[in-house]
Amino acid sequence: MVKYGTKGDNAQAMVFYYAAYKFQMKSFTYQYPDSYWVYTEKGEPETGESIGFCNVREGRTIEGDAEGMKPNPSAVIKADQRDREIFDVLQGIPTSESLYGNVLTKNYLNQYKFQEHKVTCIYEVDVTQLYVLKWDPGQPNPATPPVPTRIPNPQQEDAQVIYPIHTERYFTYWTVEKLGIYQIDSAELKNYAFEGETITIYPNGYVPPTLTLEKNGEYTAPDKPAAFVAPGVIERDGGTSKPSPSNDIDLAQGYVEEKIGQVKGKNDKVVFNGQTIMSDQEAEVQTPVPSKIPNGTMISRNVLYSPDHMIPMTKTNRMAAPSMGTVTYAGLSDNYDAEDGDTYPIPGINPVTVHTPVVNYSSTSDDAAHNQKTTPNYSRQAFILDRPFTITMPTSGQHQNYPGYGNRDYAKYFRSKEVSFPFDTYSADRTTFYPKGTWINIPISQITTEFFLPVWVDEGDYTVTFRNTAENAPDVQPTQQDANFDLIHHGASDTVDVEVIGRLYDFHITDIADYNWEMVFRTQEGSAVYTGNTYWTGLQGIDGAARGNAPPFTLPILPGSNPLEGMKNITVKTGYHIKFDLKTKGNMFGKTDGIRITPSFTFVSTDGKTQTPVDLYYNDDHRTFIKVGSPEDTEERYIILNDRLRNVPEEELTDTARYKYDNYYTFAEMNGVSRDMFIADYIRRFTKEKTPIGGFDLLLLPEQIRTLIGPKANLPGSVDFARANAAVQKWYGHYSLPGDPYVVVKGTNLAEYGRTHGGLTKRDPVFLRDGYIILNFNIESIREGNLNAPHLQYINAPLMNQWSLEGFKLSVQDSWKNTFALKDGDIVFFNADKSYKDDFQAEVNH
Repeated sequence: MVKYGTKGDNAQAMVFYYAAYKFQMKSFTYQYPDSYWVYTEKGEPETGESIGFCNVREGRTIEGDAEGMKPNPSAVIKADQRDREIFDVLQGIPTSESLYGNVLTKNYLNQYKFQEHKVTCIYEVDVTQLYVLKWDPGQPNPATPPVPTRIPNPQQEDAQVIYPIHTERYFTYWTVEKLGIYQIDSAELKNYAFEGETITIYPNGYVPPTLTLEKNGEYTAPDKPAAFVAPGVIERDGGTSKPSPSNDIDLAQGYVEEKIGQVKGKNDKVVFNGQTIMSDQEAEVQTPVPSKIPNGTMISRNVLYSPDHMIPMTKTNRMAAPSMGTVTYAGLSDNYDAEDGDTYPIPGINPVTVHTPVVNYSSTSDDAAHNQKTTPNYSRQAFILDRPFTITMPTSGQHQNYPGYGNRDYAKYFRSKEVSFPFDTYSADRTTFYPKGTWINIPISQITTEFFLPVWVDEGDYTVTFRNTAENAPDVQPTQQDANFDLIHHGASDTVDVEVIGRLYDFHITDIADYNWEMVFRTQEGSAVYTGNTYWTGLQGIDGAARGNAPPFTLPILPGSNPLEGMKNITVKTGYHIKFDLKTKGNMFGKTDGIRITPSFTFVSTDGKTQTPVDLYYNDDHRTFIKVGSPEDTEERYIILNDRLRNVPEEELTDTARYKYDNYYTFAEMNGVSRDMFIADYIRRFTKEKTPIGGFDLLLLPEQIRTLIGPKANLPGSVDFARANAAVQKWYGHYSLPGDPYVVVKGTNLAEYGRTHGGLTKRDPVFLRDGYIILNFNIESIREGNLNAPHLQYINAPLMNQWSLEGFKLSVQDSWKNTFALKDGDIVFFNADKSYKDDFQAEVNH
């Protein structure tokens, strides 16, 4: 038996075969790339030669279709987590959020070609058939008589016939010509939003295809039998004639067929995913036809799924950044005569829009509780000098109505929050100074921040600017109001209009010229040394905190206010003046700034049970019954700032003179006068001149009786010393009622009364007695001489009452436990029945 691994078919080989047979060629060998023929006519085979004559030609093919090598991949890039995506990446996803990549593709690719081989083996065998030929021609009968005439004469002859028998054997088997199975190696997705702009996804939970290939395809042809003598001898009886051997080729053919078996062989072996595609079981005549390798199917979505790819905060906003991707397959080790694996593009991957949101809905406090403006500007938030204020910078608010955006907290995406004030500020604890225009960083988690407004900031309108910057912002970024709705913006801004407003406060009475009160304010009679006693509005300071004083040193001054022994029941007589001062903060340091005080009068009975507004009349050296506030009331009041008994500190005078020298006069106006010379002259001469301040019905305290008492120590280097010192002002004044006034119910027509009653005398019942005249001050600040639009109100501001804030009580008891109802601004109870004239040594400073 000889094995053949032949392939192909060639008609030219058949020509050689027949030529060899016809011309009795002992043997020949013919090779061709697609066929292999061997022929030996007789005898034993030489070493290495084949016996027989077999032809192999190709038959059918079984091949994979084109779909087998098409992965048909698809992919998405979306926001984590899958099936619960917070963000729609087509509209926007912020940095610091994560993406997932998900690829779908076939679980494997395949290409193959199975070739059928048709084998034909041709056998030529000589079979010698032996014959015994018998016949009896008879012969004359030698007997006499020759009866019968002829007698038997049997003849026998051996003969043989060589039959050249031709027979064929057929066989079909299959081999693998090409086989490629490709498993998933990895997938790659590219998008701007990824770290490094690329992610690689390796299969997870993936069962790769398996393949076993054994190149076992072959066939074995039966040996060619040698010429042989057929078994048995065939007798042929020709009768009287010699017979010829019969044509027994069929019989000879049968002998050959019995001697030559069937061609045997097997296919190559292919086992795919445990399924036998091509069996190598040995067979005769025909091997099993191989199956087709099934095409791959789509993997589950978990195989090439990669979550948690955080978008780096270095990625600036970008609209619809395009996506690309590939999937790579690797060939199995048992692949045969097939290309290596390949990489395939993934079409149609969605783009990703990076949009890191930031909002800015900032606000500031409105210090309405300390806003003393006569006409508040309700369109601006009030910032009060020398007071704290608060800004609010939430990280929440309305953004675009994309999934995951909307109205929510965006702190996660903030790089910074900053505020800039167009004026100097301090931190709340006043340890850190921020010059105007400074961008101040606010901790992102801190929603509200308190600052402190320095007293030297100019009063007026300002706009506070806020900016919030997204974590992915470039170094220079434009901002957008409220939120970065548009991608080109990486910051959100906001503004708040504010108004910086000053203060009017700390009114107190510092001296009473009535001799009964001298020792309350002086350390000894006739002394200018001040005891420090002073009568404040109440027990509270400028912002309502405890001032530190205690009764009886509060207003109004009434019986019981004098702490001296034996003086508890006395009050102030008419005609004696009271000294007072008060303070302002803000831009009240100009030449035409001042304080307007409008006195009013109320008569109250000594028991406090009756009370009525009144008009006052007085006499002078030439006239009688002059009504306070009438055109006839021309009495002028004056004040000397640097009066011995006023105790104005020389430091205040010096600071005030310095500011005036530097700010009120030009060099030419000073005519060569040095600053030191001016200061000395100011203290020695100007401050000792009389300054008119008004009359009984109205006081106007001008700049000549104002000192500057603002801060001078520990000022930041960028702050102008003189401006800071000028920011707080102190105003000095005094006031007295007319001596021995006539008191009538307000609105009384005293002239008409006198006409109808035959004249007027002090004892006329129209005049009120047995009670007190309560002096009430309405105090306003005047800026730039604008009397028609007072700046601040001490009492009657629409939003607050500083007089009340400082602790003024609207009900008080005198030393006899009589209760009196009060009005804000009531400062002194004057005894309506006693005048300075009643004192033996009366002395009034007019």
